[in-house]
Amino acid sequence: MAGERVSWNQAIQSTAQGLQAIIDRHGPQSVAFYLSGQLLTEDYYVANKLMKGFIGSSHVDTNSRLCMASTVAGHKRALGADAVPGCYEDLELADLLILVGSNAAWNHPVLYQRIQAAKKERPELKVVVIDPRRTATCDLADLHLALRPGTDTLLFNALLVHLAENQHLDHEFISNSTENFTASLLTALAEASSPEEVAEKLDIPEQQLATFFAWFVETPRTVTLFSQGVNQSSSGTDKVNALINCHLATGRIGKPGSTPFSLTGQPNAMGGREVGGLANQLAAHMGFSSEEIACVEAFWKAANISRKEGYKAVELFQAMHRGDIKAIWIQGTNPLVSLPDSRFVREALEKCELVIVSEAMDATDTLELADIALPATTWSEKSGTVTNSERRISRQRGFLPPPGEARHDWQIICEVARALGHAEAFNYPSPAAIFREHAALSGFQNQGQRCFDISGLSHLSDQAYDELQPVQWPVNSAHPLGTARLFTQGQFATPSKKARFVSIQSQAARPAPKNHPFQLNTGRIRDQWHTMTRTGRSADLMQHRSEPFIEVHPEDAERVGLKEQSLARISNAQGHYLGRVRVTDQQRIGELFIPMHWNRQFTGQGLCNQLIAQVYDPISGQPASKQGEVQLEPLETAWQAQLLVAKPLEKPPQADYLTERPLSNSYSYLLAGSQEVQDWNAWCEEQLGQHPQMQLQASQEGQFRAAGFSEGRLAWLLVVSREFPQLALKEVDQHFADQTLTAETRQTLLTPSEATTEDQLICSCFQVTSGAIRKAIQEGQDTPELLGETLACGTNCGSCLPEIKSLIEQEVSHGITELG
Repeated sequence: MAGERVSWNQAIQSTAQGLQAIIDRHGPQSVAFYLSGQLLTEDYYVANKLMKGFIGSSHVDTNSRLCMASTVAGHKRALGADAVPGCYEDLELADLLILVGSNAAWNHPVLYQRIQAAKKERPELKVVVIDPRRTATCDLADLHLALRPGTDTLLFNALLVHLAENQHLDHEFISNSTENFTASLLTALAEASSPEEVAEKLDIPEQQLATFFAWFVETPRTVTLFSQGVNQSSSGTDKVNALINCHLATGRIGKPGSTPFSLTGQPNAMGGREVGGLANQLAAHMGFSSEEIACVEAFWKAANISRKEGYKAVELFQAMHRGDIKAIWIQGTNPLVSLPDSRFVREALEKCELVIVSEAMDATDTLELADIALPATTWSEKSGTVTNSERRISRQRGFLPPPGEARHDWQIICEVARALGHAEAFNYPSPAAIFREHAALSGFQNQGQRCFDISGLSHLSDQAYDELQPVQWPVNSAHPLGTARLFTQGQFATPSKKARFVSIQSQAARPAPKNHPFQLNTGRIRDQWHTMTRTGRSADLMQHRSEPFIEVHPEDAERVGLKEQSLARISNAQGHYLGRVRVTDQQRIGELFIPMHWNRQFTGQGLCNQLIAQVYDPISGQPASKQGEVQLEPLETAWQAQLLVAKPLEKPPQADYLTERPLSNSYSYLLAGSQEVQDWNAWCEEQLGQHPQMQLQASQEGQFRAAGFSEGRLAWLLVVSREFPQLALKEVDQHFADQTLTAETRQTLLTPSEATTEDQLICSCFQVTSGAIRKAIQEGQDTPELLGETLACGTNCGSCLPEIKSLIEQEVSHGITELG
């Protein structure tokens, strides 16, 4: 029975019996697995093997579908394989770096530091950022193309035409190493227009377009890095191929410092794809041709091999909603928050007969709907391998023991497989044994037709596996030490050995409907990860952006009637979202940005995917998570409040707007309501179970302050005002750690104060605020290096460096103004 604590043996038996009963009644196609790019390769391998080889269902998909599927499809169309051609070293060797739809400063900070170091070493290195928003990454850019969302294909098609019309093609490479160039160029030519018209469609200055084209033409060593701004689109695959076309047309692939380069969205998205973790893959980069099915079936000695593709992520939950999927096993991910149309996903899970969730965290939105919950280990406890963006396989070694009764995912899956009657095929003693089999399969019947081949690692001893140094695949007899770059001889993984140009027709920008005039963009922020089930629990990481927000251009804010830190509502036919307004000229006019991370554990109505429709790329199946059309309006409130409590409340207070987060010594709730509260004392008794022991009320200003105590210690503090409540948060939070409070201290709790910019955290690694940084700048530490020596800010992950530089510019500018 759901909610009942049982032994591991009973949980395994219940899982196996539940799955088998549904298979017996409805067939293997009625069950599904939904996996995660945060599983290790060994976990992924056994999950995929169980489903596709022995249960006989291809309905195995992963949250990697949400971040990398369009890149996979684009690479396969152009190069013949899901294979990133280049390596990280190419970033240092390039003379032109183009970042498309990538805020690397926040989302790939270590890689961004490599780019920064390369730029510092060689100032002549040019950096172009192509992104509708002016993100932190633009701090490094020599050129920022803030193009209209969705016009990436138009830009790269226009570049392809420019290269052809101005005799900048590599005709030898095109002739010897590619096919379909003429058809691709004719498609681009069919929509060609003058540079002035192209710039107008892109909504960028013509001079910027001319500069970009000129730099691309004159710089053979070009690396184009792209990420979610390209992938998360209804035409993401076409966008990938449009930019690859330009690299093929100039022969800029397989060479040092010259390559298209996909930046992966998760730690092991690539490792999951290597083992077949997508519904349209079988295993080891093999698909569902009769030859590939026979190969995998023979290797696995599979009892019930899958013979056709399964449902991709969005299709999977649609099938669940209509009743075709009766059971699902979700492992290490939170689809109720991450998939588009959250309401629909909830309905699907509620309808599903059996929901099994393997999870490391004890509270997630998805876990609340589980019939069987299995405690799994997380990254710090796991041992296995992962593969990064440059095809580099690395050993991950756990440094903490599994807590409580948690087990590794591969162990749980193998135990369920044995309970289902497949003991011989899943009798692995260790991750090393799984890896050896995975490596052997990659080389099985592989005469070079499959790019992914790590058969050179298939005979590793347990000790050699434990000591394995990072290595890039392929790793085989021809490349025993790994392979830095692919396609260096102009030979590709297609049947003809030639790369394929893909004919791309760009999509015209659609005018916004009158009832939903704003275009919505979603994405990651600096200090949070995915659906923040882990990072949201860190008081330090919640300081940088502490609640759901809406970034809006100043002109739009003025037109709608919004101001900084006011509350606003975004809505469309899917649902609505409430967030705190951040007015910034980093946004284009008519466009909004909201973060993707918040879930119901931390907010009431701040879930971004309540606004995103089930629209996806028809080729890759990747959802268009950055495409939404919405209405924006102020959220009218009668009061706003901040409540600090010593411990999280069992039931959060009732309010129209609610967001919560941990602090170092207490727990914070930000609240707002549209109806006046007539008696705040009664509200405290109802919500907190205690009448205020101290209070201050200024009714004419709508202000109310009250505190409660327990055994002499501060138990809670409530601050109410008409607008955003001002509170010296750090100082008040510290008082929750005090064993006793003097009368004077108690009185200061009720004294109105103002939060200042000094409270804004800039460096999460070393807890350095903007106030400390400004003070140091004023004292002469006016470079990032000097600030790093004094305060340590910016010296670890580096993701705060753009903000540090911005503070330096502000202070220097302020000083010049004062002198003037």
